[in-house]
Amino acid sequence: MSCLRRGGHVLKALVTGLCALVLCATPAAAQAGTSAGLGGQLARHIAAMQKSTLVIRFFEKHRWLLSDPRFQKEATLRLRLAKRTLAASRAKAERNRVRIARQRAEQEHRRLVAELRGSPEKAICHVFGSYCGEALRVARCESGYSVSAQNGQYLGLFQMGSNERRLFGHGESALEQAQAAFRYFVRSGRDWSPWSCKPWY
Repeated sequence: MSCLRRGGHVLKALVTGLCALVLCATPAAAQAGTSAGLGGQLARHIAAMQKSTLVIRFFEKHRWLLSDPRFQKEATLRLRLAKRTLAASRAKAERNRVRIARQRAEQEHRRLVAELRGSPEKAICHVFGSYCGEALRVARCESGYSVSAQNGQYLGLFQMGSNERRLFGHGESALEQAQAAFRYFVRSGRDWSPWSCKPWY
């Protein structure tokens, strides 16, 4: 059924506004259904933001509703609610985006670890890039490419000590150990000075 009926200009504008309010006030969850997961949650928050924005824009174009004694109370309430909902939905959407980005990063990390698990050499070259050759020679000398190599407090592919592991990290996989060694390598000036083994002998 159409919201518009015959009548004066003011009545037509009022009824049009009220129809818009009813449409915009429909809960976002009703539109999104029961979508599961972070992607579904983000979609619901975005839908709520869009609805709230429509309400706010409507009142920006029909400011007279906020000052007309006949509609002021309801219009002010609707506008205030839309602004609160917009702010809350923005915050929730941002939290969801952060969680989705973190989840994707973790998935990518797990994929890389699985891909490089069987080859410490590939993990080292993946991390060290143009320094691949040097890093391979150092790791071969330090540990024989063994992630479980240990010499006192020194562990892993690059035989990093306890203090260095605390500062730059460590892990069970070749990828994690290579990443920690690369951070140490960069911090120390990229000259291999912290390691007993050097790439040139």
